[in-house]
Amino acid sequence: MKTTGRAAASLTLVALSTAAAFAQEAAPAAAPAAPAAPTPVLDTGNTAWMLTSTALVLMMTIPGLALFYGGMVRKKNVLATIMQSFAITCLVTVLWFMFGYSLAFSDGGGMNAYLGGFSKFFHHGITTSTLWLPGVANIPEFVFSMFQLTFAIITPALIAGAFAERMKFSALLIFMGLWLVFVYAPIAHWVWGGGFLGSAGVLDFAGGTVVHINAGVAGLVCALVLGKREGYGTTNMAPHNLVYSVIGASLLWVGWFGFNAGSELAADGLAGAAMMNTQVATAAAALAWMFAEWIVAKKPSVLGIISGAVAGLVAVTPASGFVNPTGAFIVGIVAGVLCYISAVKVKHMFGYDDSLDAFGVHGVGGVIGALLTGALADPAINALGKGASVGTQVYGIVFTILWTAIATFVILFIVKALVGLRPSSQEEVEGLDVTQHGEVVP
Repeated sequence: MKTTGRAAASLTLVALSTAAAFAQEAAPAAAPAAPAAPTPVLDTGNTAWMLTSTALVLMMTIPGLALFYGGMVRKKNVLATIMQSFAITCLVTVLWFMFGYSLAFSDGGGMNAYLGGFSKFFHHGITTSTLWLPGVANIPEFVFSMFQLTFAIITPALIAGAFAERMKFSALLIFMGLWLVFVYAPIAHWVWGGGFLGSAGVLDFAGGTVVHINAGVAGLVCALVLGKREGYGTTNMAPHNLVYSVIGASLLWVGWFGFNAGSELAADGLAGAAMMNTQVATAAAALAWMFAEWIVAKKPSVLGIISGAVAGLVAVTPASGFVNPTGAFIVGIVAGVLCYISAVKVKHMFGYDDSLDAFGVHGVGGVIGALLTGALADPAINALGKGASVGTQVYGIVFTILWTAIATFVILFIVKALVGLRPSSQEEVEGLDVTQHGEVVP
């Protein structure tokens, strides 16, 4: 009995052990726990490059654009012209900190296709630990905002070239403030902030649409609404100091590497491609403008070669991160020739007074660059170029032109009703330096 009981117990234990073993073999192995997603950490290399790029782009306006435009006006208006660039830098900085950044780059909720929201007014909620594009660029959001601020500064400053020598300083300040909020911020959001143009596939690597078409079209509207300068067509209005303009153009060229290569938001191969493309297109456009002028006017001018360089910089801006260097070379040649025709021939044909060719170079050059981006984008340079098309680029160009033209026109008439747009004829003849600022260059 005892033996039988022990045998039964032994058999029971064996059976249980065997069943447990089969159960273990049948049960699937437990999946290893998924590793926790790494916490995004600031990328010091990208951050260092973006800090450098930001300083380069700020240099484009002060002193670059200030000297470039200042040298091209008459001596009696040089201080007023330089003052415009400097004052716009100050005004836009304050407005960007308060409202502009949030309207361009925050989430607009149900209206996000058209405008950002109010959540980041006065940079609310951004700290030293806040990263822009966590897991991608990993740069501080303060640095991203500052970088974009430099774009917001130069865009309205470019417009001033179209109405140089004939707008009241008070009118300029009100116009530029309203224009930043109601024109620049929405269009920046449309293309770069999650709006409908970027979502539709419009390609603009560094600002062909947001900056140059935007500023150029606004400049043309300003030139038409304000009318021609006193004595236009009969008085000598040659540049008073082309040395200033050459220095300014050179600063623009160097600063543009921050503009284009910096728009990658990272220190990588694509930033290097954008830098090379910028150099090639600029040189090609400068030579193309120079040779076109040499053929037509029989002499290559200093003003011509620097204007051609700026035209190349403008046209390659949207394309710099999408085309290969051969494409950039083509962009430069086309821009140099067509911007020469626009600034020198078309302007005189239609008789409008675009004082420093803001539309002829930036508006036309921006359109050329945007179209050629669609035609020449190379997916080997940037995978986003795979879906590029001229038709999509035209879509972006048309919407930008329409909104900029209509909104600029409305803002000008608001300003005209508030303070007037132009000084008196006598004040304009005396010069804006003394009549607007009480100073003169000896």
